[in-house]
Order: sequence, then C-alpha cells, then structure tokens
Amino acid sequence: MKKIDRLILRSFVGPLLLTFSLAVLVLLMQFVWKYVDDLVGKGLEFSVIAELLLYASATFVPMALPIAVLFASIMTMGNFGEKYELVAMKAGGISVRRAMMPMALVVLLLTGVAFYFANNVMPTAMLKYRVTLYDITRKKPAINIRPGEYYKELEGYVIRVGEKDKDGHELRDVVIYDHTKGSSQMNVIVAKRGNMQASSDNRFLRFTLYDGYSYSELSDGKNFQRRPFTTVGFREQSINIDISSFAFNRTVEGEFKGSYQMMNIYQLDTSVARLDSTLNEKYRHYRASMVSPLRAYSASNQAIKQSNNQAIESLLSKLSPDDRARAYSHARNLAQGAANEAQLYADTFDGEREYINRHHIEWHRKFTLSVACLLLFLIGAPFGSIVRKGGLGLPLVASVGFFVLYYVVGMIAEKAVRESALGPEGMWISSLVMLPIGIVLTLQATTDSSFFDGSSWGKFFRRLFRRSK
Repeated sequence: MKKIDRLILRSFVGPLLLTFSLAVLVLLMQFVWKYVDDLVGKGLEFSVIAELLLYASATFVPMALPIAVLFASIMTMGNFGEKYELVAMKAGGISVRRAMMPMALVVLLLTGVAFYFANNVMPTAMLKYRVTLYDITRKKPAINIRPGEYYKELEGYVIRVGEKDKDGHELRDVVIYDHTKGSSQMNVIVAKRGNMQASSDNRFLRFTLYDGYSYSELSDGKNFQRRPFTTVGFREQSINIDISSFAFNRTVEGEFKGSYQMMNIYQLDTSVARLDSTLNEKYRHYRASMVSPLRAYSASNQAIKQSNNQAIESLLSKLSPDDRARAYSHARNLAQGAANEAQLYADTFDGEREYINRHHIEWHRKFTLSVACLLLFLIGAPFGSIVRKGGLGLPLVASVGFFVLYYVVGMIAEKAVRESALGPEGMWISSLVMLPIGIVLTLQATTDSSFFDGSSWGKFFRRLFRRSK
C-alpha cells in the first residue's frame, strides 16, 4: 500500500467511525425520549437497560451507516480540496478517480458487511429488541409508597402512611384497606407504626405493624346490608402481600418469532410462498362461493324467460302491492348482503396482500441497504471534491440534504409497494433516483468541470448581462 493510500484511508475512516457513532447516538436518544416513561420508575437493573439500548442500537444501523458513508466521503474530499492536497495529488499524476479508489474499496467492504448484517444479525437483534421492550413496558412501576398519599398499585389493597423514614422501611400512621375478599368483607387496619420489607425472593411485601386495630365489616354482597363489624386490637401483626407481578419476567422469544422483520432471505422466501398459496386458495374459495349463486340465478332467470315469454315486469305486475313491496325489499336485502360479503372479502384480501407486500419490502430492504452505501459514496466523494469545503459546516448540510432526499423517496416508494400501487421492485426507486445524481457528480469531478463553481457562474451571468445591455 502506498503512502497516499494510507493518508486517504486515515482521513476517511476517522470521520466514518465518528459520524456512524454520532448517528447511532442521536437515534438512540430519540428512542430513549420516546420510551422514557416506560423506563423510569420501574426499578430496572442497569444490565436490562443496557441490553435494551444495545439491541435498539443494532436496529439503527441501516439508517446510520449510509449517512455516515455520505458525510465521511464529503468531508474527506472536501478537506483535500480546501487544503489544496487534491491539487497536489493532481500535480503528482493522481487523478480524482485514483484518489477515490481507497475509499471505494472500504465502501465495497462495508457493502458486504451491511448485507451480512441485514440478513443475519438484524433479525436476531430485532427479535431480542422487541422481546426486551415488551417485557419492560409490561412491568409494573416499582413500589413507591409516598407519605400522605393513597397507594393503589397493589391489587386488592389501598395503603396510606403518614410518615416514612429515609431508609424507606420504618413507617408511622399506617392505614391499610384490604379489599381482597371483595364486597362481602371490608377490612381496615390502622397502626401507629410499622416496618415494610420485601422477601428474599422479592415475591412478597411484608408489613409488620405495631400498636393498632383491625376493623372488619361483613355484608351479604348483594344488597349491601351491613352486618355487625368487629374491632380487634393488636400489639404486633404481619401482612404478606404478593408482589410477583412487579418483578421483571422474561418472555419466551418463540412467541415473537414469525414476524417478517425477524427473518432472513431464505425464511422470507419460504414465508411468501406459503402466504401466496394460502391467499390463492382463498381466492378460489371466494370465486366458487360467488359463481354458484350466479349460475343458479342465471338458470332460474332463463327458465322464467322461457316460460310463456313473460318478462319479470309482467310477473311482478300480477303480485299484490304488499307482495310486490316484499319482493323488492327481499331483493334489496339480497343485493346488500352480497355487496357486504364482497366488501368483506375485498378487505380481507387487501389486508393479506399488504402483509405479503411487507415481506417483499423486507426482502428488498436487505439489498437496498448495501446499495445505499455505495450510491451515497458516489455522490459524497465527487461532491466534496467539487465544492472543496471541509469541516462540519457544508458537509453536514449537504449530507442531511442528500440523505433526506433518499429517505423521503424511499418512504414514498415503500408506502406505494405496501398498498400494491407498485410492485416489490418499487423499493429500488430511491436508488434509481440517486444513481443519476452520483453519475453526474462523478463525471463533473473527474473531468474538472466548473459546473458547481460559484465564480464561474458569476462570470457567466456578468457576461450575459453585458451582452444584454
């Protein structure tokens, strides 16, 4: 490897890794902001939160990697142009195309890595991410009984404490409303002080109460007629409350398998073949169910026409007004029923076809991710050599502009494919839009065109203005 190649690679790999890390971090912060209510106040261990963030970061790679390649290529070539290193390369016989070659090799390697990631790593990461997020959102908030407030999160109990020590264990002025036996018996426990501790396996919350009274009132549970209630004083009493539902429980991953986002290419092909076969069978069943009544109607209608050559109007004219009204009403009901049935089948077929289209979208997405890295490099490197601006200003703005164009076109195409307005090949529209831009920019950079030079455009308009005068 030549020294110039090592220089170019060092200048390219650094911004690439930095931009990729920043893009993943920004997307991760957006994720945390979205689910902050589900993460805070549940007493989750740090390892669980770190696991969720790790799996979530893996799902952001498809969006972070292309923009990292785009930004790093613009920044690298822009720095070379701004510091006249690109001019020195050209003076030494190194063309822009030759200067882009080391970066192109790195991007080709990233293209292969991106495809492997999308096909093998992404399904597993998505599965673990969905399972972990589901377990966290399902977990109840951690027990936090605040002084002076009624705590109702424990099923069957309402608890109020007057004061609580800093350690959270010693309580004073404790009132516990016990509704575990329903409306047939209502219990209220009042104690001057108490102690709250969780069991060793965190399945029970134990209250040890001192110097209090237990009030119990019975009713028949139907008409709520009060019966005599009892009052029992105690020096010490223990209550165990089941808190197993507050624990963080792991869901079996097999319950989440089968989603198209958690499949590789082979599994997607198998699933699409099975879904297509099932949908075609439903099509055949629907046609058979609709054709038989139509044939019966056609045969009966033909029989009516052949009998005495009487038209339907003449047959209806022989009916009494009430019978004719009933006949019309029955015909309308039959027509409305057939229309409702047809609409039901249409909605069912549209939903299943959309589900199959989502499989096709995921299949093509595994390839478009890889191609996006290469296409955005073909845009970024020539653009940087043309504008000759490094740093974080122009490269960042240009990267965001190009990526937003690619992303918006991709989202529009994906929506069209999902709704069957386009075939599965519509997922490549965004790549087809960016390809001509990359070709034009590459030709402009390699031929030293002044198309993007502001001074040349200024001279052009000044000459045009003088000629017009």
